Amino acid sequence: MIAMLRGVLVEKSADAAIIDAGGVGYSVRVSATTLAALPELTKTVTLRVTTHVRDDAIVLFGFATRAEQSLYQRLTTVKGVGPRLALSVLSGGKVEEIVQAIVRQDVRRIKQIPGVGLKTAERICLELKDRVLEIDTGASLAAAAAGAAPTGGGPREDVLAALAQLGYKEAEALRALQSAVREGLVAPDGSG
Repeated sequence: MIAMLRGVLVEKSADAAIIDAGGVGYSVRVSATTLAALPELTKTVTLRVTTHVRDDAIVLFGFATRAEQSLYQRLTTVKGVGPRLALSVLSGGKVEEIVQAIVRQDVRRIKQIPGVGLKTAERICLELKDRVLEIDTGASLAAAAAGAAPTGGGPREDVLAALAQLGYKEAEALRALQSAVREGLVAPDGSG
């Protein structure tokens, strides 16, 4: 299986790129986000790759970041979401925005993505809510879970920072805080 591809960018189209790696031109399907991150033609490019083998073809899907690839892999586990639709979802915004929409259960935001209907958007939000917390997007998932844009400061962020100092990963700390809120041990803002 091909995990990463490095070579010269030979061609770009609306949803694919051709990369010359060692004299072989690989056609790689990419999201609009990855396409925008690609350098100009004839420059060296490195993409993370997920390979899909079908009866009639081997298709490479390329990603500029690990976070984008991780979200793609989780999306393809949702019933009704195949590789192409997952790529469309990734083209619907930055990875951080999509992850935050899923965590907030913002079905309307996911449904706005071309090709995603109401039932599929609901399934994506329901099935991936907890699973996308593990994706390191560089954005604050605590703010996403609270339904706000990442800001910083405040009791909730202080609690999460303290848990991080104790060795908890951000996703684990967020789950622990959400559990404490559900059980009434702390206020929704993270204060006593």
